[in-house]
Amino acid sequence: MTTKKDLIAAIAKRTGEKKATVEHVFNATLVEIEKALLIGDAVAINGFGTFETKRREARTGRNPRTGEPVEIAASTSVGFKPAKALKDSLN
Repeated sequence: MTTKKDLIAAIAKRTGEKKATVEHVFNATLVEIEKALLIGDAVAINGFGTFETKRREARTGRNPRTGEPVEIAASTSVGFKPAKALKDSLN
């Protein structure tokens, strides 16, 4: 698995920038993506993909051990849809 630290090191090596500078820009990018998602905007990165929020409504599930009904609260999650270029590069 590639970590955030690994990505920062790879970007610093590729660009010749200091790791601290790359980390600052990387963190700022993540904050801006999060801010956009929090207000309901999708974030599209051409050639890479789109991040968007997905709403799950409240529902009734079942406890797998007892079979009793359990209320599952509504929630919001983040989905990622890869761009065609990214999908094509993986196949």
